[in-house]
Amino acid sequence: MTATAITNRKRLLVLLVAVSLILMILMGKLGYIQLVWGRELQTKAYDQWTRSLDVYPQRGIIYDRTGKVVLAQSASADSIAARPGQILDPRDTAAKLAAILNLDEDELYAKLSNRSQSEVWIKRQVTREEANQVRSLNIKGIYFTEEPKRYYPNGNLASHILGFTMKYSEPGEGLKGQEGIELYYDKYLKGIPGRIMMETDARGKEAPTNVERLVPAVDGWNVILTIDQAIQYFVEKAVSDAMDNFRAKKVYAIVMDPKTGEILAMANRPDFDPNDPPRDLGFEGMQQYIKNFAVKDNLDPGSTFKIITAAAALEEGVTNVNKTYHDPGFRIIDGVKIRCWRPGGHGTETFFEALQNSCNPAFMDMVLGLGVEKFYGYLEAFGFGQKTGIDVSGEEKGVVMDKNSVKNVDLARMGFGQSISVTPLQLITAASAVINGGILMQPHLVKALEFNDGQRRIYEEIQPVAVRRVISEKTSEIMREALLSVVNEGGGKNAYIPGYRVAGKTGTAQKYKPEGGIAEGKVLASFIGFAPADDPQVIVLFMVDEPQVAVDFGSVVAAPYVKMILLDVLEYLGVEPVFDKETQKHTRKVTVPDVTGKSLMDAARQLSAAGLRYLTDSTGTIVKDQIPKPGAQVMVNTTVLLYMTNEKNDENGENGENEDEQDMVAVPDLTNRSIREANSILASVGLKLKIDGSGIAVSQDPPAGTLVPPDTVVTVTFEMPD
Repeated sequence: MTATAITNRKRLLVLLVAVSLILMILMGKLGYIQLVWGRELQTKAYDQWTRSLDVYPQRGIIYDRTGKVVLAQSASADSIAARPGQILDPRDTAAKLAAILNLDEDELYAKLSNRSQSEVWIKRQVTREEANQVRSLNIKGIYFTEEPKRYYPNGNLASHILGFTMKYSEPGEGLKGQEGIELYYDKYLKGIPGRIMMETDARGKEAPTNVERLVPAVDGWNVILTIDQAIQYFVEKAVSDAMDNFRAKKVYAIVMDPKTGEILAMANRPDFDPNDPPRDLGFEGMQQYIKNFAVKDNLDPGSTFKIITAAAALEEGVTNVNKTYHDPGFRIIDGVKIRCWRPGGHGTETFFEALQNSCNPAFMDMVLGLGVEKFYGYLEAFGFGQKTGIDVSGEEKGVVMDKNSVKNVDLARMGFGQSISVTPLQLITAASAVINGGILMQPHLVKALEFNDGQRRIYEEIQPVAVRRVISEKTSEIMREALLSVVNEGGGKNAYIPGYRVAGKTGTAQKYKPEGGIAEGKVLASFIGFAPADDPQVIVLFMVDEPQVAVDFGSVVAAPYVKMILLDVLEYLGVEPVFDKETQKHTRKVTVPDVTGKSLMDAARQLSAAGLRYLTDSTGTIVKDQIPKPGAQVMVNTTVLLYMTNEKNDENGENGENEDEQDMVAVPDLTNRSIREANSILASVGLKLKIDGSGIAVSQDPPAGTLVPPDTVVTVTFEMPD
């Protein structure tokens, strides 16, 4: 073989190898494109020849516990979009749309003529009239899509429970929950978005062969709360009234079923309208209104916490119903003198009387008898220092001192509700365990979740959750009777309701300055009440933070509102009163004597002889005014508030009114009052009530402001709220 032939063979071999390598590279590249890069290229190609618009789901409805009353719902609102590639005359289209939608024509023209954008929003959440006018133009390239708009038909009612949503959603995700139930159950409420898809050419214009395809949205689930709208209304009315009357910093109220942990109502002031949250205040400013304070505020509970100390001491045998305590007005613990709220103390008293008197030294003895280990065991068992597990985002867990740092003086203060912080929800949850037979129940706000597909079907019912047994049924029974005696015989008389065996406990907690030391004139007044005492159906916690009144005890500030709420709720729930001999002993009515112009000593004697108690607003020597007014018919042991002065009235009375004018009474305005409130207001000025209907007062005869003689009958028409 010649050298030339060998050279040619080598050249052919090299060429063959080169071609083979090139083919292998091409096949590898083709395989990579097909198997690895193919999905990405397919997606890009699909994006080039298709366009889509979001179809927003309807956010689920939030109902009250009846499943009939709507507390939050979504209404559809049209939003208008454009595909610039399909707009034939951007300038003319911009002029027409700007005139209808009140938009800037030049800005709109810039949007419509920008062919680099496949889709642009023209205006979102337009009115029905605007949408109809744009539709009538029949402009090619203009499209409509529905977007949800959240609506709260009752305005401020239950705003801290419901929360709110963002006004405008991110593309494809609908409305987003921002607070309350809207946030906690957002994944159930929001639904799954859908799409409208169509085929387009390279310029974004609709292809001749296009067939629009709809991927339908899946609507969100409905949420049924444990809240009862009527009970919520009663509570919010009381909270607003207390906020206004006492010019308080905050007011909290919770109504719970103590046997199940269901929250029947929860209200705070200040509040907000979820239809228009105060976004302009910034994050910190908004928190002053939108935060659910009853779940997220840590507070010193004061004497209401004595319920927990007493239950633990009874359960451990540290105390019993026959044990007595001696109160000289103080205890000295670790060299620190801790005083009773009553100067001079209460003397010798039984266990029941210690609760009735809210005696601090007695509860110091109880908690020191328990010791740190046992007492902290009960704190943990009752749920303090930990979250309750309620379905609210951002729940606080209170503040409990580290057990290893606690001294006897700290323990003593904790026994009567100082040196420990709790949330209002923790407090009422623990008190419910004391009275319901001894079981700590997990509080919750949602009763059920249901599908929203045209036929309402329950998906899941939220069952009551028993966390643990804390005390025995026997201890719980004794505590119910002890707390009943607080209302019948002790400091809780202002919560007494004839026939309903109301039980409860007062609380007046001192507040402290940030730098330390007691803040003078600032207290947290509270009352926990429940009924009926032998079979509790409902428990109420009412707290007033920094009431601006002379007499700021929980028995005066909070107890009357618990009475108001309990009476309205028990009547609403159909709980019948029982008038037995024990009830009749406490339902005797007496006439309030006129003690104006008298010295405090004479007034005290006259009120005591009539079977009444009294409180003064200052240290004056002469009674200037009184509430209830002279001649009013009230229950025995009612507290009369005396307004004092150091100057005697002139013979004709203050301002020199003549006797005829003083004998007349101005009819008070009873509008929007409950039956109980109307009766109390009229009785306090010496007038009588005639009831027409039930619910909330809508009219009265004689009208407000009319001067009438004492004992005049005022006819008030009541109607149930919508």
